[in-house]
Amino acid sequence: MSSASKGSAVSSGILLVDKPQGITSHDVVARTRKLAGTRRVGHAGTLDPMATGLLILGVNASTRLLTFVVGRDKEYVATIRLGQSTTTDDAEGDIVETANTDAVGAISDAAIADGISELTGDISQIPSSVSAIKVDGKRAYALVRAGETVELKSRPVTVSAFELLERRDAAGTIDLDVRVECSTGTYIRALARDLGTALGVGGHLTALRRTRIGPFDVANAPTLDDLDVAASLVAPADAASVLFPAIPLTESQAVDLGHGKRLDASALALPGEPGQDGLYAAVAPDRQLVGLVRITGGVAKSAVNFPADPTAVVPGGGAA
Repeated sequence: MSSASKGSAVSSGILLVDKPQGITSHDVVARTRKLAGTRRVGHAGTLDPMATGLLILGVNASTRLLTFVVGRDKEYVATIRLGQSTTTDDAEGDIVETANTDAVGAISDAAIADGISELTGDISQIPSSVSAIKVDGKRAYALVRAGETVELKSRPVTVSAFELLERRDAAGTIDLDVRVECSTGTYIRALARDLGTALGVGGHLTALRRTRIGPFDVANAPTLDDLDVAASLVAPADAASVLFPAIPLTESQAVDLGHGKRLDASALALPGEPGQDGLYAAVAPDRQLVGLVRITGGVAKSAVNFPADPTAVVPGGGAA
């Protein structure tokens, strides 16, 4: 994955940012708008103020790519505290129940492992009542803060990995450092709550860090304080080629697709198995992203057009 070289002007692209604790995802967007000199900045998936880690932003036309980032699987590292339940299922809420110290101390490693195992795989999960899910057109967390009782329906999610990294015992509580890989829409707070409930002592989340969204890793994300938009912006073609198999187009194919024409898939330099249906990143010879192409039954047609970026960075650090 390459990014725009420092000092090069790129009007569109994807940004990876390591969000600090204590601010909202919207705060990150607002600051990035100022740094990038544009209001066209969006994000793919919020993080609570308590959480840190990977936030993916789209700048200008690349906000069109965010739709294809949101649904990717995610990885988190988190700390679950057993022995206490809170109103929000995390450390930002008030403690509503504290378990008996002896009961907490009696929890074995085997019991924790069994509880984690039951919450791994394809499971049904009731989201936290302070989630951003809409109920009758209003966010659940807004209704809760207004004093209303909110009961959300369970939903299917996939927890592909739920790994215990470390256990730390204290008087009346047990802290578990865990790593979770999961489908989009999975609430780590709910996993903490449900693990505590299964063990009979209650539980909530005290720390959360998102380390990966699909193919994008927080290791490649600068902190917000260190963010240099021009240096960190991932060019549209590079970002799309990480998300989807890439098709290198000829100049004439790029023009035809840009004008909405359908192409014979057999004439394209497809990666993998020839004629395989699906979405592809269509890249022009000058490394411009023409758009996302859907191939069905041997015919390629544009699924998402991407406007030409006159300042897109091409190999060698120059502009197209």
